Parts: sequence; structure tokens; C-alpha cells
Amino acid sequence: QVQLVESGGGLVQAGGSLRLSCAASGRTFISYAMGWFRQAPGKEREFVAGISWSGSTYYADSVKGRSIISRDNAKNTVYLQMNSLKPEDTAVYYCATAKARRGSWSRIESQYDYWGQGTQVTVSS
Repeated sequence: QVQLVESGGGLVQAGGSLRLSCAASGRTFISYAMGWFRQAPGKEREFVAGISWSGSTYYADSVKGRSIISRDNAKNTVYLQMNSLKPEDTAVYYCATAKARRGSWSRIESQYDYWGQGTQVTVSS
């Protein structure tokens, strides 16, 4: 059974930083792309960043230049380092693992088959 567990969320002031972690189990982690998504109150869930099984990355325009996605295959963990946080970054952040083995990242939710429970990020102004 595949499980994804996010951690690292919290309350931070604008301009601050957080590092989110997503620990995966139940799948050969190294072979799958991973993605981070977020959902703000009253809004649809949106893509934030993705990393392929080979390590290539992609970011949404809203976080580009402020965030870094990375993976540690030895620890079966993917990270999202977020800097220069803004109040509009407030959301529940979810990690997800892609359906396709050895595939690339995707902005499309349906391309991911397992999701974590989410971790709350709140940025105060």
C-alpha cells in the first residue's frame, strides 16, 4: 500500500521560509515522478512544483524563483523549500506520486494516483 505523509507546514510571517517534506512508502520511490499541489480556501487545488524520476523539475509561475523541489531517493522523500513566502501562499499543501513509472512531472492531477493528507501553510502579513 502506497502512503505519502507530508510534514513541515506551519505559521510563518511574510518573507519567511518553510521546508515541506513528503515521506513515501509502498512503492519504488526512485522510479516515479512526484508533485506538490496546494489548495487555498475557496479555490481549486493547483499545481506548485514537480520533479521527474530523473530529477528534472518544473515550477508554477506563482512560486518560480522562490521555491525548490528536490528528492532524496535514499530516504524516499521529496522536499519543497519555499522562500520569500507571501500571504497568497497560504494553503494546504499536498504531495502526490505519478501513475507512470519513469515518467516526467505533470501539472495535471489525474496523472497522479496517490496523495498525502496535506500540510497547512499559513503566511501572515
